Amino acid sequence: MTAPAPATTSPLPYATLLAFTRYVDRSGPAKASFVGGLRKQRASGSGFNPHGQLVKALKADITFRTGGQHLAEIADQVKPRWKPLYEALVPGAVAFLHSLGDPAEVDLAQTRDALGMVGDLPVKINPHFGLRYADGHGEAVRLYFDETPPSQEQTLATLHLMGRHMDQVLPHAEPVLVDVRRGTVHRPPASTRADQVERWLAGEAAAFRAIWSTAA
Repeated sequence: MTAPAPATTSPLPYATLLAFTRYVDRSGPAKASFVGGLRKQRASGSGFNPHGQLVKALKADITFRTGGQHLAEIADQVKPRWKPLYEALVPGAVAFLHSLGDPAEVDLAQTRDALGMVGDLPVKINPHFGLRYADGHGEAVRLYFDETPPSQEQTLATLHLMGRHMDQVLPHAEPVLVDVRRGTVHRPPASTRADQVERWLAGEAAAFRAIWSTAA
């Protein structure tokens, strides 16, 4: 008697903050192809983060107050295939580091990931690190590495979703998105209406789930 084949289970709809904010920046057929690619990647368990060593170097410079020494060395320490990427990222990362002001006035702070529900879609809220300044205020920092600057939609979605989970991520702090290649910092605009952003994101999440369920 032949044993029945094990049932295959499809991965449930889920997104990281990076994936969801990249999704909302797309339109038309590009949304479907993006979600289909995510679904296949999730099913295969593939994926690699090429930026980990840069994040580690930036955090070391903040922690040890070394003014960019670790960042200056990192491009020569990565594998040759990643060197051009790191050479493009390091100047902006150093500019951001210097924008923090007196190194003695800022410390690295531990953040926690949060799982947020956007409509019925689970989204992992995962800043790269936190900052705590001498005056007591804090920032949860998400780094952006892409060649093109973050769009208004990406920026708004990232800052809103981090901000709505700040009690879990880093209490008494504000969300910050750093465009690493350009060394620029984005903060939540004062004019944003949270209820409107929630409605927009809920609609995007519903479409994400619908595409995921029909993706091959």
